[in-house]
Amino acid sequence: MARQFSEVLEGVSAEQAASYPVAGAHSIWELVLHLCGTYGLVLRRLGGDGRQLTESEDWPSVPEPSAENWSDSIRVLKQLNEDLRHALKSFPGERLDQPLVPEASYTAYTQFIGISQHNLYHAGQMVLLKKALGA
Repeated sequence: MARQFSEVLEGVSAEQAASYPVAGAHSIWELVLHLCGTYGLVLRRLGGDGRQLTESEDWPSVPEPSAENWSDSIRVLKQLNEDLRHALKSFPGERLDQPLVPEASYTAYTQFIGISQHNLYHAGQMVLLKKALGA
């Protein structure tokens, strides 16, 4: 998994991940599931599928808070990160200035930079939530 997420999520329990230490903010767990959805979106686009995420794909419901469910969510995030890393390694450089799918109004390069920026943004949110939790 991307180093920023491994470090940020280290020591966060299922109960902490599901809690809302900042009023009006998402929980750490919600952010993890959202990141899974956006990884899935980019992987889908790499496969030629231009559909947008549905609301439930973009912000899935958090399962019952348990250590097992939290571990499963982290495992899925790690796997999707690894899947995307492998897909990007084999992506042809000459296609970076072309859209991934016809529906996209931006290039593959913009998509790849965008997912990195998106991940870092949410990693920062998780750091702030973790601090608010005292974790």
